[in-house]
Amino acid sequence: MTKPKTFLSGLFGKRHEDAVAPAAEAPAGEAARIDPLAKYPDVAAPSEIEDRPLKQGFFARLAGGLSKTTQRLSEGVAAIVTKRKLDNETLDALEELLIGADLGVNASARVRETLARDRFNKEVSDEEVRAALAEVVAESLVGREQALTIDRTRRPHVILTVGVNGAGKTTTIGKLAEKFRKEGLSVMLAAGDTFRAAAVEQLKIWGERTGATVIAKEAGADAAGLAFEALERARHEGVDVLLIDTAGRLQNRRELMDELAKIVRVLKKLDPEAPHDTLLILDATVGQNAISQAGAFREIAGVTGLVMTKLDGTARGGVLVALAEKHPLPIHFIGVGEGADDLQPFEAATFARALAGLSSLGGRG
Repeated sequence: MTKPKTFLSGLFGKRHEDAVAPAAEAPAGEAARIDPLAKYPDVAAPSEIEDRPLKQGFFARLAGGLSKTTQRLSEGVAAIVTKRKLDNETLDALEELLIGADLGVNASARVRETLARDRFNKEVSDEEVRAALAEVVAESLVGREQALTIDRTRRPHVILTVGVNGAGKTTTIGKLAEKFRKEGLSVMLAAGDTFRAAAVEQLKIWGERTGATVIAKEAGADAAGLAFEALERARHEGVDVLLIDTAGRLQNRRELMDELAKIVRVLKKLDPEAPHDTLLILDATVGQNAISQAGAFREIAGVTGLVMTKLDGTARGGVLVALAEKHPLPIHFIGVGEGADDLQPFEAATFARALAGLSSLGGRG
């Protein structure tokens, strides 16, 4: 393994450019409008989707979103290493702190090994510990970086979203629809969460905002039948992307997981390669439970990639490292806020810097 200093000089030495768009001024005298999604606090208002200025770069938003995790780690590290040499007792305490932040046993052990190799029985600063943490996190996650690529020749490219209740599937679909629209792609949304009327309503409003057609049925309708009809129509109309929402389901409810498997089987009757991507939406606030969720959904639905949401609402941001080690799946996006621009492609080095409390240019954040 390369020395932390050598590795980090490359990892943190580059300038991270973050575009900042000017704020748009509202027309004088414009009447305040009532947003139909005001009752959905996890969905950005229309003006945020269409005109939201990037008041800060994504690194700053990511660092802010991970602040709970970073604060927990930084305060813990500072308390452990202050005026102490790096002996076995100190290393034990540091390793326990990292495991407690859901970094996982293996990654926590590697941070310990990195520090012991270079600084054992020497005084160590909290900056050096956080630099070693960033090194291990980046090395653990760099192989999981992979963009979600849309095959424009498929028409439609079918994306199935799965996950437990409350993970943020419907909101993620809306944000992805917005991103694809900005890329010039036509989008269709299938409201496959037929058990929850609010999810159907929410998806319809996202459809209105993004110009996407929404396929929906009455509450309690067969989700597999709806998915089949949506794919038929998307093929007929030559739609570029079909995003299919599904009801949230617990991984230990076999009958619900069987229903999900049925949706996959039905799609394959029309297109043997569909769904072309199956995204597991995971809520970072559940911590280590995300690992067992990933295992169950991989078995039933053939998950091809991950989206980690709500990193801004937890002190367990380190779980992404443990998850990646257990399940070798691409991490396509991470979410750190409510707006469409707060769902961004995953970058290992950027995440590592933010998690460790280092700035985008190196040093302290």
